[in-house]
Parts: sequence; C-alpha cells; structure tokens
Amino acid sequence: MVTIPDSHQDLFDRPILAALATIQPDAGPQVTPVWVGLRDGKILVNTAAGRQKYKNLVDRKHATVLLIDPDNGFRWIEVRGLVSDVIRDASADINALSHKYVGTDYQGFVEGEERVTFLIAPDRVVSS
Repeated sequence: MVTIPDSHQDLFDRPILAALATIQPDAGPQVTPVWVGLRDGKILVNTAAGRQKYKNLVDRKHATVLLIDPDNGFRWIEVRGLVSDVIRDASADINALSHKYVGTDYQGFVEGEERVTFLIAPDRVVSS
C-alpha cells in the first residue's frame, strides 16, 4: 500500500469536498462529490447501500479520489486504489464525517437505509 505524503495530509484533515471516481457496469466513469477521511492510511468513504457508487465499489473495486486545495487550485492530490474493506452499519462513520464537514450529526438519514463505509487502499498517489 502506498502512503499519503505528509505534504498533502492536511487535505484529508480539512473539510474539503472530494471527487470520487468509480467504474460503471459499462466501464465508463462515474464521479460523485463525497466527504472523505483517512483510517489507517486508507481513504474512508461512506454511502448508502444501493446507491450507484455503492454498486460500483462492490462490483468493481477500483476507485480514484481527487482533492483540490480550495486555497490554491494548483495544489491537489489524486489517490487511486482498490476497496480493501467494506464496513456495514456504519452510521458512526457518517456522523464523524458530518461533524468534520458541517459540525453536527448527519441529518440525511433515511428510514431503513443502511450506511456503508468503504476503505480504499492507495496503490498510486499523484500530487502537485
């Protein structure tokens, strides 16, 4: 597993909206804005079971995450990797991300919806 360079670690610590690219069934890209975190050097992404990014990550493990520094558009990091872990019943993770990004518990829970966390193990990191 490749590590996130110290020079760009702050982009994951700050509440910066990331672009998550996954692969559709027809092999085309699907890109979604997401909240992200890091856990043990892996990218943490939380979503609801059944959404397109969920299906893509379950069926095709490849993903790319791009974060651009809002203070300097020429400073960014792209992390490519594979889903290494799928954590079910991950309401605590979406609440932690919500606190990071908006300062409160997550307000978007839908009755009967399962929150799932994907951990993406980096295998390539490009930064500028």
